[in-house]
Amino acid sequence: MRKGGRKPWRGRACVAALLGLLASCAGHPPAPPSTDIDDTGLREALRVLASDEYEGRKPGTPGEDKTVEYLVAQFRRLKLKPGNGDSYLQQVPLVELTAVGDASLTVSGRGLPRPLENGKNMVIWSPRETPETALQQSELIFVGYGIVAPEYGWNDYAGADVHGKTVVVLVGDPGSVGGDPKLFRGDAGSVFGRPGYKLEEAARHGAAGVLLVHDERAAGYPWSVVVNDNAGARLQAESADGNAGRAAIEGWLSAPAARGIFTQAGVDFAAVTAAAAQTGFKSVPLGLKADAVVHHAVRHFTSPNVIAILPGRGRRHDAVIYTAHWDHLGRQSAAAGGGIFNGAVDDASGVAGLLMLAQSFTRTQPPADRSIAFIAFTAADPGLLGSAYYAENPVIPLRDTVGILNLDRLHVGGPTRDLVIFGADNSEMEDTLRDAALLQGREVHADPHLEQGAYLASDSFSLARAGIPVLYATAGPDDSARGPAWGRLQSDDYRQHRFHQTGDKYSADWDLRGAEDDLRLYYEVGNRLARSRRFPRWYPNSEFRGHRAHGSSPDVPAK
Repeated sequence: MRKGGRKPWRGRACVAALLGLLASCAGHPPAPPSTDIDDTGLREALRVLASDEYEGRKPGTPGEDKTVEYLVAQFRRLKLKPGNGDSYLQQVPLVELTAVGDASLTVSGRGLPRPLENGKNMVIWSPRETPETALQQSELIFVGYGIVAPEYGWNDYAGADVHGKTVVVLVGDPGSVGGDPKLFRGDAGSVFGRPGYKLEEAARHGAAGVLLVHDERAAGYPWSVVVNDNAGARLQAESADGNAGRAAIEGWLSAPAARGIFTQAGVDFAAVTAAAAQTGFKSVPLGLKADAVVHHAVRHFTSPNVIAILPGRGRRHDAVIYTAHWDHLGRQSAAAGGGIFNGAVDDASGVAGLLMLAQSFTRTQPPADRSIAFIAFTAADPGLLGSAYYAENPVIPLRDTVGILNLDRLHVGGPTRDLVIFGADNSEMEDTLRDAALLQGREVHADPHLEQGAYLASDSFSLARAGIPVLYATAGPDDSARGPAWGRLQSDDYRQHRFHQTGDKYSADWDLRGAEDDLRLYYEVGNRLARSRRFPRWYPNSEFRGHRAHGSSPDVPAK
C-alpha cells in the first residue's frame, strides 16, 4: 500500500456494513398498530363516559354537550369521516315534559276513595304537550294484555267500548307470561308484549287513560326502575299534533297496588289474570272510577345521534353498522333523593366498545370493501327515540345497510364459556357469530330470560322493525373461573341493585376481559360481513321477516 494512501478495504467494509444495516431495516419495518381490542383505551373511555363530570349523559343537559363533544373528538382522532354529510351529528327533535308539583291518582267506588302515592305505588304522566291534563271519573276496565293481533287470533278489545275510559293492562303477552308455548311466540316474547305497544293500542281504541301493571318477572326489573325511568323530566318524540291522539294519562301500577284495586272491585286478581292468558278472554269492567291530574312544563329541543363512517375501498355504498346508545338518566333532583345515574354498564360500556371497534377497523389492512359505520344513538332509555328517528330518517339507505351489530350493556367480568344472543333465531348473522364463537371455544345460547324481551327493549328493535337484521349478543353466565351459578348471581344482582339506579358506577377494579372477548367476536362478525358480497337474511320464523330491499349485487340472494 502506498504511503499516505487510503485503505480501501476499510471503506468497502463501511459501505458494506451501511448497506447491510439499510437492508436489515428495509426487511423489518416497524410493526403496524394492533387491531386487537385496546384494554387501556376501553377502560379509559368507559371511565370518562361514566364519570360524574358527564352528569349521567341525559339529553338536553350539560352532560349531553360533554358526551357529544367527546365522541366527535374521538371519531376525528381516528380520522373517521362524518356520517351525516359534513357533520357527525344527526339532530333528533325531542320534547321534554317536566313534572310541576306532584301527580295525583285516586280510585273510587265500592267504598272509600283510594288515593295512590306517586313513586310509591303508581307512576303517571301525560304524553300530551299541555301544561295540565286530567281524568275525571273515568271508568276502569281490565283488558288483559291489551293486544290486538289477528295473526295470532287474538283481540283483547273485542266487544269492549273503552272510549273515554281507563284501561288496566298486563305487561308481556299470553305466551311469554302465561306459559303456553302454543300462544304467540311461546316463552320468547313478542312485539305485542312491549309497554309502548300497549300504550299505542289503547289510544287507537280511544282510551282516556292507560295503567300498566308492573310484573317484575315479565319486565325483568324491579319497581324502583319504573320510578327512576319516569321521575323528573320525561322525553318523547316530537309530534305534529302534540300527541293529542294519545291517552290523556299513561302510567304504571305497582303489583301490590293493582291487587288492591282488584280487591276493591271485588275481582279475584289471580283468577282474572290467569283467564287473560287464555284464548277468548273478554274484558272485565271493574266498577271503579279514576281521577288523575298531572302538570307539566314543556320544552322542545334537539339531541344528536353521533355518526361516523370508515369508507370501504370498493363497495362503499354498502355498509355494516355498529350501534350503541350514549344517553342515560342524568341527575336525580334533590327532592327525589339526589344522585347521578352514571350508567356505567348501561351504556357507557357499549359506547366505549364502539370506540374500540372503530379504532380496530381503522388499523385493519387492507381495508374492507364495504363501508363500516359507527352510530351512538341519543334518547334510548326513555323509549328508543334516537334509533327510531334514524330508522325513519336513515343517513345510510336501509337497502344498502348490510346488517347492524348492537352494543348494549357489555359484560363486566372475566371470560365466559358461553355467549347469549338476545332475540335469537332471527337472522343469518347468528350463523356468523356462532362460527366466530367456536374459534374462541365458546357455546352460543338463546337468552335464558326470553320473557323479558331484551331485544325488543333495545335499539335493536327500532332497526329490526325497519327490516334490517340486527345482532345483539353478550357474554353468558358461565364464568370460566367460577361457573354459571356464580355468573347468574352477578347478573341478578346487577338487575336488582344497579340497573337504571345510581349504583351503576364505574370501578377501576372491573375485570373487562369478558367484554374484550365479546368485542373481538363483534369485530370478526363485522369484518366478515364487510368483506362479503352477501346480505344476511332473516330466518323464515322471524317475526321481523318481510320484504327487505337488498343492494344491487347480482349474486345477492333474494328473500
